[in-house]
Amino acid sequence: MKYRKFGNTGIEISRLGFGCMRLPTIKLNDVEVVDEDKTIKMIHRAYELGVNYYDTAYFYHDGQSEIVLGKALKGIRDKVYVSTKSPGHLIKKHGDYRKILEEQLKKLDIDYIDVYHFHGIGYDGFLSINEKTKWLDEAYKAKEEGLIKHISFSFHDAPENLKRLVDLGIFESVLCQYNAIDRSNEDAIAYAKSKGLGVVIMGPVGGGRVSGLPKEVAAKLGINVKSSAEMALRFVFSNPDVDCALSGMGSMEMVEENSVTASNIEPLSENEVIAINKMMEENRKLADLYCTGCSYCMPCPAGVNIPKIFEMMNYHKVYGIDEYSKNGYAEIGTNEWVPGKRADACVECGVCETKCPQKLKIREQLKECHKVLAR
Repeated sequence: MKYRKFGNTGIEISRLGFGCMRLPTIKLNDVEVVDEDKTIKMIHRAYELGVNYYDTAYFYHDGQSEIVLGKALKGIRDKVYVSTKSPGHLIKKHGDYRKILEEQLKKLDIDYIDVYHFHGIGYDGFLSINEKTKWLDEAYKAKEEGLIKHISFSFHDAPENLKRLVDLGIFESVLCQYNAIDRSNEDAIAYAKSKGLGVVIMGPVGGGRVSGLPKEVAAKLGINVKSSAEMALRFVFSNPDVDCALSGMGSMEMVEENSVTASNIEPLSENEVIAINKMMEENRKLADLYCTGCSYCMPCPAGVNIPKIFEMMNYHKVYGIDEYSKNGYAEIGTNEWVPGKRADACVECGVCETKCPQKLKIREQLKECHKVLAR
């Protein structure tokens, strides 16, 4: 396993991190729960292969993720780094931050959290919550008491706001999305690194988008890889500003394959990275002819999430990654991260078409999307 200095924290972490958001599950009394036996074996195997960074969050697997991770780390706690997150939308008043932190410590059954994130914050939202609750003061106090080792943030905002958060001088690391398809945070990542922050990447395979690319893609690019998942990880590892890439591993096979990629294979060459960038840019241009994702069509009076639906259709049409496209379409409206309704909720009022700068026949395309993507 390769290790990298984690910003200015003084620690070194494995360049592959174990993301605990997509753990294997089983049905128990008609309820989907984490398969503890499989998960614990996977985490132990990852540790044997050199993974020392484990990331979870308050809500992952309906609150089960932290509990199972805590069980898996018995006996090796002092040899690994635990990362979890404070759910900002639950912090309503002063004291909530501390209350939830203590709950998470209890669920994990540990004395301290190595890397504690303000979860999914944007610049304005972070400051707004802090003004109401003083949660930053609580974070500093928890750190003084040794309950938190490093104050960090995970990020889902515009790249320029990542830089603004870095400039607050509060954080020691950042967790954000970056992969071969979505490179929007690339400059902000470099900025964070230049300011001494550790950088951890979520979605290195784009939630399946990159690893779902047809096998012929790598061969066409002249890249010697066994799988497109390997190509995706090697692309992220090729960025010198990245310390660690999280993989949401759901099987022992993924643990083995990703660990090999992070241990024995060199990052993509400069020419290989250029080839990937060129291919992605060409595909984006094709996708833009279909829908640019400008969201001018929103809000939809019927609640249809038009941009997300068209994004999934783009992946189907342009990249040919059918399984990811159908999964992404099915996810619409099932959680807070992907709100709204699917295409079959369209009432054909036509309001969206009056606002579309590309004059797309949205109503017709929504019908096509549902026909192609619905399971």
